[in-house]
Amino acid sequence: MDPITAASTALTLPFKIYFRTTNLMTLPITLSPEIRSAKDQQQPIVALESTIITHGMPYPANRDTALMVEATVREHGAIPATIAVIEGELKVGLDGATIDSLAQADEVMKLSRADIGFAVSSKRNGSTTVAATMIGAHLAGIEVFATGGIGGVHQGAANTFDISADLYEFSKTPVHVVCAGAKAILDIPKTLEVLETLGVPVVTLGQENFPAFWSRDSGLASPLQLPHVNDMAAFIRAREALQLPGGVLIGNPVPEHAQIPKSEMDQVIVKALAESEAAGITGKDVTPWLLGRIVELTEGRSLETNKHLIFNNAAIAAQLALALA
Repeated sequence: MDPITAASTALTLPFKIYFRTTNLMTLPITLSPEIRSAKDQQQPIVALESTIITHGMPYPANRDTALMVEATVREHGAIPATIAVIEGELKVGLDGATIDSLAQADEVMKLSRADIGFAVSSKRNGSTTVAATMIGAHLAGIEVFATGGIGGVHQGAANTFDISADLYEFSKTPVHVVCAGAKAILDIPKTLEVLETLGVPVVTLGQENFPAFWSRDSGLASPLQLPHVNDMAAFIRAREALQLPGGVLIGNPVPEHAQIPKSEMDQVIVKALAESEAAGITGKDVTPWLLGRIVELTEGRSLETNKHLIFNNAAIAAQLALALA
């Protein structure tokens, strides 16, 4: 039996799922009692990543923001499912105490497709990026995921080949991600080109141009546009009827009152990028380092904008989950 089928079949087990991989090792996946109940009752569920807890903000702002994102999902009629690896166990749905503990933990791995299995086998703690959250959500049968911004093609990728695994995950895993675009520290034109090459639908809600994370408008036309969440649900169901693989990337612009204009952010990003190169920051450390430095350069404004866009994405994701349900 393939892993996905086995995991789906095992949902009849109380709280804990086990599926068998091709090398006969078992991977434990635990659904919280609330998520298990929500699935039994066919309630809408929204997956949430955990890197916001461990690699996005200092304590206790990281804990408080994560809890507020969950509260936003609930306010709009869905059940939040924050995903993380805790002592080697892939958990779908975290209680408040676990979120608080994770927010204060040291040496938490930042997990993507390549290393989520390592964290499980070595009994480590790990927070899930977009790619890893999509994997966990799909194994748990969750269709919709809310995040801040996706990873993508990094500046200078022609020399470094630094391209996020998030982009490839969209082409493989049928989880639909609501975001405020790609993080603006990235090369957004090349990110859109890679997504097009991979056949990933990029759809922006309510405007013609693709959003740029802290700013509503990247200056780049979105490949597709839809006016309403219900239209997005219809599009997703049409893709399923056509048996098209992978997920949909849904661009949801940050609320206008909370945005930082692109012209202003571009200057900050150029400075932060130059400093990161001078400091020799590479690999997975690049994004959290840049985001932290941008908070300093904007005197905290980027962090406030980041919170607003995450809450906005959580609200839209909950509405989409309801429409799909």
